[in-house]
Amino acid sequence: MSFKCGIVGLPNVGKSTLFNALTKGNAAIANFPFCTIKPNIGISPVLDYRIQKLSKIVNSKKIVHTFIEFVDIAGLVEGASKGEGLGNQFLSNIRDTNVIVHVVRCFESNNIVHAYQKIEPLKDIEIINTELILSDLETCEKSVLQLKKKIKINKKLEDKTLFVLQKCISFLSRGVMIRNALLDIEEKKIIRYLRLLTLKPTMYVANMNEEKESIALLNQLKIIAIKENTVVIPVLAQLELDLSSMNTTEKKYFIKEFDIPFLGLHDIINKGYQLLNLITFFTVGPKEIRAWSISKGSTSIEAAEKIHSDFKKGFIRAQIIKFSDFLKYKSESIIKELGKCRTEGKNYCIQDGDIIHFLFNV
Repeated sequence: MSFKCGIVGLPNVGKSTLFNALTKGNAAIANFPFCTIKPNIGISPVLDYRIQKLSKIVNSKKIVHTFIEFVDIAGLVEGASKGEGLGNQFLSNIRDTNVIVHVVRCFESNNIVHAYQKIEPLKDIEIINTELILSDLETCEKSVLQLKKKIKINKKLEDKTLFVLQKCISFLSRGVMIRNALLDIEEKKIIRYLRLLTLKPTMYVANMNEEKESIALLNQLKIIAIKENTVVIPVLAQLELDLSSMNTTEKKYFIKEFDIPFLGLHDIINKGYQLLNLITFFTVGPKEIRAWSISKGSTSIEAAEKIHSDFKKGFIRAQIIKFSDFLKYKSESIIKELGKCRTEGKNYCIQDGDIIHFLFNV
C-alpha cells in the first residue's frame, strides 16, 4: 500500500519548491500559473531516531527507512470544480491521495505574481476549500441520484449510504468540510469509496520568507487553523530547497552563520505520518535494519503480509521485542533469557516500535 500526501494550493504559492525540497526532486518551478500540468511524484524518508540507535547495537550493513509519497498537484483556482484551469483533472489527482498538504503563501514578493494580486491567507484558503466543497457536493448529489434509482427499482432496498450522503450534502451546502462534520466512524467508512476531498485529513503549510511581514501572515493562518482544529507548519521552502543540496557540514554552518530560525520539512513528513494514522515496526538483523509503516491497529498477520505474501501464507508465529528493552539490554539472547521476548499469534495488535521476527513455513 502506498501512502500519499497531496500538495495543493493556489498557483505560485511554492508547492513545487516545497515538493523539490521534500523529495529532492526536479519539479519545474516558474513564475506563472499552471507551470505544473501533470502531478509530480516523489518519496521522502521518515527519519526515525530509533533506527540509528538500533544500528549502533546491531551494526547492520544496511539501514532502510520507511517512506511517504508526495504528489505535487498543479495550482487550483476559483472555478476549479467547474473545470477552470484544468480544475477537474487536478481535483481528480487529489482524490487519489490520503492526506492533503495545503500550502498557503505567507510572503510578499514583487518578483512572484499572486493569482489574485494580494496576499491574504484567509481568502486563499477559502478559494481552495470552496472548490473542494463544491466538488464533493457534486459527487454526493450524483451518488444520491444513482442510489434513489436503485431503491425505486427495488423498494425493499434500504441503503444506509443514502442517509449518510444526504447528511453530507446538508453539511457541504452550509460550507462545512466533511472532516469537521458530525459523522461517526461507521458513517465515514460507508462513504470511504467516494474518496471525498473534504474528508481527508489536512495540514496547512505556511510558505514564508525571512521578512517581518511573513510572521504577521503566519499568525493570520494560525487563527484559521485553530478554528478548523488542524495544524500549521511554517516553512522557508526556497531556503530549505537550497539547504537540501548541501552536505551536513555545510548545512550546519549555513544555519548557524545566518541564524536560520526554523526548519519545517521534517515536521511536514512526521505530521503527514501522524495524520495517516501510521505506526512503525522494525525488522532487525546483521544484514539489514528496516522500518515498516503500517496502519495503527494492524495485526501481526497484516504486518507479515506487509513484508511478503509468503510470510502471511505460511505464518506460524511472531516474536516481539519492545524497542525500549532492545535499547536497554542490547542483546537478543539476554532479552530472551529475561523473558522479554514474547511469542504472539495472528491477531496480536502491532505496537509502535515493536521489533518483530516472523516465523513462517511455505
